[in-house]
Amino acid sequence: MRSPALASLVMLALPLAGCGGRASGPPLPPAAFVSGKTEAPAEQYVIGPLDQLSIFVWRNPELGAKVQVRPDGRITTPLIQDMAAAGKTPTQLSADIKERLSKYVADPLVSVIVENFSGTFSQQVRIVGATEKPASLPYRANMTLLDAMIAVGGLSQYAAGDRAKLVRFDKKTGKQQEYPLQISKLLKRGDVQANVRLEPGDVIIIPESAF
Repeated sequence: MRSPALASLVMLALPLAGCGGRASGPPLPPAAFVSGKTEAPAEQYVIGPLDQLSIFVWRNPELGAKVQVRPDGRITTPLIQDMAAAGKTPTQLSADIKERLSKYVADPLVSVIVENFSGTFSQQVRIVGATEKPASLPYRANMTLLDAMIAVGGLSQYAAGDRAKLVRFDKKTGKQQEYPLQISKLLKRGDVQANVRLEPGDVIIIPESAF
């Protein structure tokens, strides 16, 4: 006879997928492991408004700076006024700064490091509704629903977690898709099949219970 502990380990080790037991309606997004064996890289990070950047210019430290991307998506550094930063990767911004500085410095070597991440809306996961602290979270590689709910402090007292939904933009079809979520089953019952993988730009909407 298999012990309960062994059965639990077997359950966690198997790939999880499916609709989480819903008889009808759209399926749940693919389920995620509670903890991954490896951390796969995500898409390249795109700088967003309010990101904190460190800009280094080799052998010309006076031309570098620590700056915050303004709400309009631009930055100002020594010798450079109002350069667009939002929507670019750090590598792209480095190349643009190098081009501008080339007027003053021969072949400058520029590095851009993002120190505090906000990201664009397309790289955030937003959680709204009946949660302890609704928030916009920077997406990170292999992020799951459980990660997001821990970050916002879980469900509020009157949340209808199993009536929550995930809104996701499908890049292939160019349309917005909605998926049911079972957050109460995940947090209160430990149903790991309800722990779905998230993607950049996801919006999680949690309604309140009617009574």
